[in-house]
Amino acid sequence: MTPARWSLGPALALLAVTGMLAFGLSLSLGAAWVSPARWLGEPGLERDLVWVWRAPRVAAAFFVGACLSLAGLLFQGVFRNPLAEPYLLGSAAGAGLGAAIALLLPQLLPPAWSLPVMAFLGAWGASWLVLAVGRIGGAWQSARLLLAGVALAAILSALRGLLLMVFGDESTNLRAIVSWQLGGVQTPTVAEVLGFGPWLLLLGWAAWRLAPGLDALGLGDAAAQSLGHRVPRLVAGAVLLAALATALAVSWGGLIGFVGLMVPHVLRWWLGPLHGPLVPACMVAGGVLMVLVDTVARSSMAPSEIPAGLLTAVIGGPFFLALLLWRQDRS
Repeated sequence: MTPARWSLGPALALLAVTGMLAFGLSLSLGAAWVSPARWLGEPGLERDLVWVWRAPRVAAAFFVGACLSLAGLLFQGVFRNPLAEPYLLGSAAGAGLGAAIALLLPQLLPPAWSLPVMAFLGAWGASWLVLAVGRIGGAWQSARLLLAGVALAAILSALRGLLLMVFGDESTNLRAIVSWQLGGVQTPTVAEVLGFGPWLLLLGWAAWRLAPGLDALGLGDAAAQSLGHRVPRLVAGAVLLAALATALAVSWGGLIGFVGLMVPHVLRWWLGPLHGPLVPACMVAGGVLMVLVDTVARSSMAPSEIPAGLLTAVIGGPFFLALLLWRQDRS
């Protein structure tokens, strides 16, 4: 049964209210509970704890979730496959390999740029490789895309493990690298949060500009071409944006899967297939979901943290299997 579609305004209003509640809960929860009256009240140790440490962490979690959801939406539009997302297509694994190279071999690039640049190159290269495999024979093969992504992710993960064995030594914090690979939002400084924000807005604006082309691409290459869209340029732009969003998410949150699969799927069911409304809705919903996941990750076993990637896998794995079964029943 097809649900009643919501317009973008009420949907964003509901997501905004949910987001404010999630932000408030996340600022209060942690190794110690800090009530809103304290972190909104007079200056003190607890207020400093919230605004100096927790608030940037919450903002970073929102940015990571927004980037992952946006990348998933773009990949699903370009590949015309509702099962596409950065983790399953190997894009996140490519970003992870590039980031691991940057962490283990810091002499290759200046430290301030090495992690995001190498993560982007890995995500971009992996995305194009999967895209090339999917276009073999001149026609899209959804199953081939998915299998190519899974195989490529396995290969890149093996290469990443080999790098850890070869270049990891006593001077390398291997535990931190392994923890990062399991997925975990980092705590940035306020300056880093302010630097991340414009990138997120720029990505969202660029994706929104591509929305009409992605809608047309869903009708096929010939239909998109006849509507005045340059298909190769459109695909290249969407893959570039998705790779950049994946690289930013991996740089700040490690390897976190299934967010880019679940959020666009649920919102497409809720708002409809047009990418114009889906771009802002996915970014807000993905950010809110990641804020909630990160809150559980850092507060449920405090002072220890559960890797956020493990939590999203626990949620996203059954979601992915249910989607496969549902698609099989419809075919």
